[in-house]
Amino acid sequence: MPFPNDDSISSAKNVLLSEELAYDRQVLNEEFGDLFSLLTAEQRLIYEEIITAVCNIKGGVFFVYGYGGTGKTFLWKTLSASLRSEGKVVLSVASSGIASLLLSGGRTAHSRFHIPINLVEDSICYINPDSDLAYLLHETSLNFWDEAPVVHKHGFEALDRSLKDIFQSELPFGGKVIVFGGEFRQILPVVPGGSRQQIVNASLSSSYTWRHCKVLKLTKNLRLFASNNSFDIEKTTEFANWLLDIGEGNIGGHNTGEAIIDIQEDLLIKDSEDPISDLIDFAYPCILDNFNKQNFFHERAILAPKNDVVQEINDRLLSIFPGDEREYLSSNSICPTEMINQNLDESLCSPDILNGIKASGLPNHKLILKVGVPVMLLKNIDQKSGMCNRTRLKVVSLGNRVIQVEIISGSHIGDRHYIPRITLIPTDKKLHIKLQRSQFPLAVCFAMNINKVKDSHCQELVYF
Repeated sequence: MPFPNDDSISSAKNVLLSEELAYDRQVLNEEFGDLFSLLTAEQRLIYEEIITAVCNIKGGVFFVYGYGGTGKTFLWKTLSASLRSEGKVVLSVASSGIASLLLSGGRTAHSRFHIPINLVEDSICYINPDSDLAYLLHETSLNFWDEAPVVHKHGFEALDRSLKDIFQSELPFGGKVIVFGGEFRQILPVVPGGSRQQIVNASLSSSYTWRHCKVLKLTKNLRLFASNNSFDIEKTTEFANWLLDIGEGNIGGHNTGEAIIDIQEDLLIKDSEDPISDLIDFAYPCILDNFNKQNFFHERAILAPKNDVVQEINDRLLSIFPGDEREYLSSNSICPTEMINQNLDESLCSPDILNGIKASGLPNHKLILKVGVPVMLLKNIDQKSGMCNRTRLKVVSLGNRVIQVEIISGSHIGDRHYIPRITLIPTDKKLHIKLQRSQFPLAVCFAMNINKVKDSHCQELVYF
């Protein structure tokens, strides 16, 4: 019998490649036929241009620019089904775990490409040229990166340098076809304490890789006209256009850093002694009678720009929510490496000081919960099962060592999981010490910060 060649042997042993080739090609071919027939003229032009670049095997960098509802995710699904039905490899990544759940076979960009968490100007991805991941990238026909504007430009530059090194090519991203998606009206990279100029300088459009990007635009809001809500379509269109004008800077002045914007009268809570209570009654009507309904919390949420307002709304709703509350306290300490490297005396940091520290992405020292309360996950635990940072959950039971929750957002609605205590170390550079906190990675989310709402899958959002 003949021996298999070296490529066949290496492919069989490569688990990463096997996972990307394990799709049912016949099912995908049928799915592609259905999806392709629903493409708009704009989407079809973009689809054909990207497919042409893949077939030419000469590489290409594209940026699909479109605001929410223009069908970027639908386009990703169509392209993925088309290529995977032919046995080709498509890597779908997103800038956050919750956004990756919308993609077929999606992963976070940092996880897939081994991008460093703390990026600097000369960062590179931790990819060995002889590893399974390098071979997977070599066999990949198309790479998607959704919500790209959220990531610092050093992340894209690190991937560019790494792919050039792996494939020994000076073409952008090593000659691979890569498609970025998103819009710059939404959240840009976070620069702690950064000015407007520093934030703009950190974005993808300021990277040297941007000059290689061909921008493809989607302008038709499909979600607006496909919606079956009770709002008047003319009024909804007017509101959507108003939001776009704000995003474009057409209202309130240009590039001043500050603007005064007149909000429509019917969107305001006026002449109220307690506007927060009125907002709660509007967003969660008759909550004591409706909280047991299946989609009650899935369909609504309150958004606020500041964490103190979020905390006040959550505290009010938690106090009136029926049931016995359970209090969970964290265990805090200074990282042992910090004690050794800086010769810190642990007695200088009392428990009261450590317990009072609040940092981004870190659960509070005191966590008060009730059965049935909506909560948000603060840590990527199991991306394939939908347990990602910003996933919305509902508390099912409260144990001593674990909390049982049910997913109420995303593509895994109804799945139940157990959440243990996790030791978390914040990366906030404002902290002068390296703290480690053992706590359940959860936060009550009747209301949440605007920065947390991206891809949270709420059908009805009320802004405060």
